[in-house]
Amino acid sequence: MTEKRTAPAIPEGPAEPVDPVGPADSAGPNDAAGPADSAALAARELRAVFSRLRRTLQEKGQGSSGLTPSQTAVLNRLIVDGAASASALAAAERVRPQSMAATLAALEGHGLVGRRPDPEDGRRQLVDLSATGLEWIADSRRAREEWLARALQDGLTEAERATVLAALPLIDRLNRR
Repeated sequence: MTEKRTAPAIPEGPAEPVDPVGPADSAGPNDAAGPADSAALAARELRAVFSRLRRTLQEKGQGSSGLTPSQTAVLNRLIVDGAASASALAAAERVRPQSMAATLAALEGHGLVGRRPDPEDGRRQLVDLSATGLEWIADSRRAREEWLARALQDGLTEAERATVLAALPLIDRLNRR
């Protein structure tokens, strides 16, 4: 008889703050191994925090739309890159053309995308956002920003919000490397 395993419970709310220096008997950030250790710790914690935040923002942006993450990814790609063929979208999203065809069919069913002839090659069709799709994207962004603004307002003090704002240029600099 096999024993049924359950996933460990994930605690609600923010993670406990991590002491970047560690216990008093460990190497500090100025010791020989310290900077590398603090960089590794910061990398782990930053990745985990941003992963949770990204998932939460995706949930808040999708609301009750019934769209899958794959469908949302295609809408976002069309916003960023503009109209594209189904095969180009499949390649960009790294999925099989058949999978992209199913994703596009669902998006068309919701009225979020449409097709038009490619002006450079009349045999091909380009997929682009419809007016409804553009409105969905705008509503989704607005919902995410409103949720985040409320969370910052209700969950952090003014000093903590100032700390978040002060950290943003550093995080952006990491992102540009």
